Amino acid sequence: MPNPATDKRLFLLDGHALVYRAHFAFINRPLINSKGVNTSAMHGFTRTLWDLMKNQEPTHLAVVFDPDGPTFRNELAADYKANREEQPEDIGIAFPYIHQILQAFKIPIIIVPNFEADDVIGTLSKQAARAGYKVYMVTPDKDYGQLVEENILMYKPSRMGNGVEILGVEDIKKKWDIQHPEQVIDMLGLMGDSVDNIPGVPGIGPKTAAKFISEFGSMEKLLDSTDKIKGKNQERLREYREQAILSKRLATIIQDVPIQFDPEAYLIEDFDRDYLTDVFRELEFRSIANEILGIADEPEKASSQGDLFASPASAAPASAPQRKNFKQPPAHAIADQHIGNTEHDYRKVESPEERAALLKELRNQSLISFDTETTSVDPTTAELVGMSFAWKSGAAYYVPVPEDRKEAEAIVAEFAPLLADEAIDKVGQNMKYDMIVLERYGAPVKGKLLDTMVMHYLLHPDQRHKMDILSEEYLNYKPVPIESLIGKGKKQLTMRQVPVEKVVPYACEDADITLRLYHALWPELEEEELVELYETVEAPLIPVLRDIELEGINVDGAFLQEYSKTLTEELQSIEREIFKMAGSEFNIGSPKQIGEILFGRMGVPYKGSKTKTGQYKTDEATLAEVSAEFPIVKEILRHRSLSKLLGTYVDALPLLMNEDGRIHSSFNQTIAATGRLSSANPNLQNIPVRTPEGAEVRKAFIPRDKDHVLLASDYSQIELRLVAALSKDEGMLDAFKTGKDIHTATAALIFDVPYEEVTRVQRYQAKTINFAILYGAGAQRLTQELEISRAEASQLIANYYERFTGLKEFMNGAVEQAKEEGYVATLLGRKRGLRDINSRSGVARALAERMAMNTPIQGTAADMIKIAMIRIHKALREQNFRTRMILQVHDELVFDAPRDEVEKVTPLIEELMREAIPNLDVPIVVETGVGENWLEAH
Repeated sequence: MPNPATDKRLFLLDGHALVYRAHFAFINRPLINSKGVNTSAMHGFTRTLWDLMKNQEPTHLAVVFDPDGPTFRNELAADYKANREEQPEDIGIAFPYIHQILQAFKIPIIIVPNFEADDVIGTLSKQAARAGYKVYMVTPDKDYGQLVEENILMYKPSRMGNGVEILGVEDIKKKWDIQHPEQVIDMLGLMGDSVDNIPGVPGIGPKTAAKFISEFGSMEKLLDSTDKIKGKNQERLREYREQAILSKRLATIIQDVPIQFDPEAYLIEDFDRDYLTDVFRELEFRSIANEILGIADEPEKASSQGDLFASPASAAPASAPQRKNFKQPPAHAIADQHIGNTEHDYRKVESPEERAALLKELRNQSLISFDTETTSVDPTTAELVGMSFAWKSGAAYYVPVPEDRKEAEAIVAEFAPLLADEAIDKVGQNMKYDMIVLERYGAPVKGKLLDTMVMHYLLHPDQRHKMDILSEEYLNYKPVPIESLIGKGKKQLTMRQVPVEKVVPYACEDADITLRLYHALWPELEEEELVELYETVEAPLIPVLRDIELEGINVDGAFLQEYSKTLTEELQSIEREIFKMAGSEFNIGSPKQIGEILFGRMGVPYKGSKTKTGQYKTDEATLAEVSAEFPIVKEILRHRSLSKLLGTYVDALPLLMNEDGRIHSSFNQTIAATGRLSSANPNLQNIPVRTPEGAEVRKAFIPRDKDHVLLASDYSQIELRLVAALSKDEGMLDAFKTGKDIHTATAALIFDVPYEEVTRVQRYQAKTINFAILYGAGAQRLTQELEISRAEASQLIANYYERFTGLKEFMNGAVEQAKEEGYVATLLGRKRGLRDINSRSGVARALAERMAMNTPIQGTAADMIKIAMIRIHKALREQNFRTRMILQVHDELVFDAPRDEVEKVTPLIEELMREAIPNLDVPIVVETGVGENWLEAH
């Protein structure tokens, strides 16, 4: 380590610049943790800080941030930095965490009112250099070049693999083509700086500015010698003289900020290990936490030996080695236990005699944990490789099964009675997957289902629920990564190809950890009063989803093939029209080329800012603003829409069909924090229906044969009906109870006109505001959607709440409850924590408030359709109907029904959907359609 007495190295970090830089470094692939927080800025900043501390070994260090509000430069020029976009919400959320990280590192945070960070750094740098320090200004900002001298250097952190760049006097002179670093401000005065909205002299760029400064030495001497300049540049310099002088003042970094360099305050200290661990844990920083906190692996401990079912020796985890002067982290903060340093008894059970002995032990248990190893993540096609079982912590048993299907089924059949025994509770992690696989091998799983993934989802719906993450958090244990067995990428193996000796510890560990997680999570469910919701909604839903996925839905491949040709021809026609209007051909898939053609060559008005790389933005929102006025823009948007439809659905769906000609989408009950189900492979809930071309895709989903039809039952305006019931708003309740159209009734109230005289425009506006209020949106959202002024939107909302006072009280009450208790709940008790509800960040708090308003409504709707699914699934089987539930999409259930059952099952399905949550004090309406395909039925 450097000796502070002899090697004085001060690093001053430009906080805001580094935070922004870190955020945008991940802009295309942001780092999102399980809570949904974008941690890109926090992670990138921490990485830069740690790399600097580790590799540069500073003796002194401080981080300087810009103050809130304007600085003295705004007094010089009101439009200084006025061109900058509003601070991204994620950066606003990042700053408090970054301050915590710095506090944990015991690094001083400096903010001086009225002065930007570069002024503070400039002042401190000069003071420290005079005191004999080598100063490094850590920043990506080029303006700092003006401060560089022999003992003051610029330190530009590495980015995109380019490595750290340290710039001294000669580097700055070469970079700017000047004689000494102080001339950087002369350059900026002439050429301006678009980043800070410093105008400079129009028409003078870097080369011309460097030439003038080289000839005259300074900008002032140049301006006093314009008679020696010829042509346009003379006119420019004379016309914009005052602007150039102001620009130089704005670009000049002040060196006399009222602050004194205090060596003792900036001295590097040993960081607070406990505090840093807590922050990293909340942000879910694992790799960088392990690196900084110095956790290392212990030598492997062998599994205990002895009798096949002997109790394992108690685990004695070794503590992590200590780094000098660092405290031990709190328990479970960063996992330091793993299979190599924890005693365990993991066994392979292969012979008939061993399997019989294992089964005897399993049948004597009231609760067992089980897991499967397979060849694929798709349970409807995966081959079973083996099964693992556990019933006591630290011990588990793996039963391999052969590749031959009949032999495999014979072994599974030995365990089928156990798996079907309803007297034995079953514990699993993502049990639906294992249940689908085992069902296909002739072993349905029955009894009480205790799924640790679903349990954790109920407790923490905004987090991730993978076993390895839960294990680290709850058990202080890092599981064997599957990649260590099967690898990654193109050379990835299947579990069948892995030697069984390697599979045994991995598979056994899964069953063991899952069992231990159950014992950790169940008491938490009890404490949070979520057991009833788990036992009556989420657990019974698992076999329902299992059967839906196994059933799949029939797809008309021939129709999709023909529709693909139709869309391709339409796209080609649109392309020809676009090229004709543009006057040349170009790559319609290239945002850069679209921007250059539209906003550059064709002169389409461009109101927004450009990207970091200087390109025009061509996203849908930007183009939509000018689409009505410019037909070419409208055609480009249509081309994009049809291209996405073709690639995402029409051409992709046939590739997802199994050998049975059906698509078996995977339904997820642990993704959406509101409680809603989602689907994947394919995502059937995202099939577009608002355009005729999108709706046409639904024609491809058909019944199993000519003797069946598709039956679709859909809740009508369920969320609006639920908010009426929950808020007990008299106006909304009256509209629903009298059978009025809710949007027309809303329009009549907020526009103060008779119901019969409501116009189409008024109804549309009322419909928009109904759903905007439902989702907690404000005037800004209404302004965009209705294309009205902010004042008009605000007045509409005021009128709305004036008429629907009960709804306003309900929304306000939901927010207040969240602020007091930290969460909101659905009618059935589903909870969603809102950690930002009392945040000092206005943006984060506003988002949490919107969630507080909407979650009880969306979540109750989710609970309602789940209950309906459970009861319908049960009724269809108990009454021996052949009708099968095959899809759940938003508020709609789709069934594959024999034609001769439609009249009987329709009233049954509708009644069970209506009565899923009884006594709601508002009529629940279910609409059912029947057809030869999903579009007809819907």
